[in-house]
Amino acid sequence: MGFKETILRNAKLKKIAHWMLFPKNDPRPRAWVNVLLNPFFHHLGRGVRIRRTVRMDVVPFNKLVIGQKTIVEDFTVINNGVGDVRIGCDSLIGLANAIIGPVMIGDKVILAQNVVVSGLNHAYHDARTAIKDQPIETRAIKIGDGCWLGANVVVTAGVTVGRHCVVAAGSIVTKDVPDYSVVVGNPGRVVKTYDAVQGAWVKV
Repeated sequence: MGFKETILRNAKLKKIAHWMLFPKNDPRPRAWVNVLLNPFFHHLGRGVRIRRTVRMDVVPFNKLVIGQKTIVEDFTVINNGVGDVRIGCDSLIGLANAIIGPVMIGDKVILAQNVVVSGLNHAYHDARTAIKDQPIETRAIKIGDGCWLGANVVVTAGVTVGRHCVVAAGSIVTKDVPDYSVVVGNPGRVVKTYDAVQGAWVKV
């Protein structure tokens, strides 16, 4: 059994570890975690650029991987507190995005401004208990290579967006999207797919 599993199985150790990593009632890790722990646990590829105002709510017990030449723009939040975050090579994470794991983003992906990609949800099993006090649930999101997500897009937990897709600005993606598709609307729907035989985009 590994170190992480030992802590998770022991309630007392888990409580102590949580207190060491996070201030009370605050999901943002303590400053020392970023300085002393995270550099030894996470992988940033060569040429990665993370702008000065990016908020890295990153802990050592889940993975953070960012591929080479990827840029993370200002005012973005990256959070791996409840699941791994993996971003491929040569991608652009635009201004004021929120990336909350578990999330896997491919190579050469463009996320425009104010995009939310969150694998986290709050449970609501007990109607008598405030949602804030109920467990969280996670389902992984996957965004394939070569995608472009427009401004203000939201991708909900558990969704897979296939390779080389375009998601129009303002769309809410609640279902899986096949490769080579164009998605618009709320909820998002596929309006075009690429036909390799015809070599053209075809309306659905």
